[in-house]
Amino acid sequence: MVLAALASSLDYLYSAFQEATIAILRQGPIPRHIGFVLDGNRRFARAHGAKSTQFGHYEGFRQLEKVLELCMKLGLEAVTVFAFSIENFKRSKEEVDYLMQLFCEAFVEICDKNEVVKEYGIAIRFMGNLDLLPDHVAQLARRAEELTKHNNKRIFNICCPYTSRDEMTTAIRKTVKDVETGRLRTRDIDEHVIDRNLFTAHSPPLDILCSKDCHIQFVDCYWPDFTLWRFLTVLLEYQLNYRDMMANRSAEIVPVVRRRRSGSDSSSSSDTLVGDDYASQIELLAVEENAQVKAEA
Repeated sequence: MVLAALASSLDYLYSAFQEATIAILRQGPIPRHIGFVLDGNRRFARAHGAKSTQFGHYEGFRQLEKVLELCMKLGLEAVTVFAFSIENFKRSKEEVDYLMQLFCEAFVEICDKNEVVKEYGIAIRFMGNLDLLPDHVAQLARRAEELTKHNNKRIFNICCPYTSRDEMTTAIRKTVKDVETGRLRTRDIDEHVIDRNLFTAHSPPLDILCSKDCHIQFVDCYWPDFTLWRFLTVLLEYQLNYRDMMANRSAEIVPVVRRRRSGSDSSSSSDTLVGDDYASQIELLAVEENAQVKAEA
């Protein structure tokens, strides 16, 4: 009885401290759009002595629910998660089947009983080739989009199954089709036309990309370990550098972050580049994809 009361008190204090911290952070500049690469799940499972990678994937999905709610409380307009690469289909059938099962459970949760989606008016958008998913999974994904399409307060982009190469190919095909049907003249094709045909056309520009292996903000942990406090350090760094970033934008200079990959998990020591305009957005997506393919997510 005493232990239960103590646990309840600690939960209350933790919740109160979290809400107070969020209120303080909201007094400073808050990014409009944050992206998360959900990598490191398998390594997380091994680090915790789990016999199966399923443990890591399950914990990763649980953490996503918490982080999404935190983003909404902070007032972000859009959240993007790179959840499943097309390259991930090359993994074992057992692992892919389990991930598809998790996706189904998550999509049903979104459709039927996710209070966060309802409370914050979140529109669910899928960025990727849904035709590559099993039929029952793709149907649930499209149902989630359909049920939330009239929500207009926040955006939750789910990249699944996705690669930046596929996104660029899709954008180019749309552009070619517009030319063939007479809706677009060849001489009018520029970066803005391509930009409008990208999956991200409906979202504000990405301010922060969080990942263990490539990043605009370095995150020295696997995705399931990405707690509130790690997220707060990302936001604090963003706020501390906010004036410089805005000055660069006003001067039409692309702000670039160059950092070395660190730790034993990365075999490459090449710099990662993150910029702020169209060209660097594409570069960011390419860097992200490279990390997803190489990392044992």
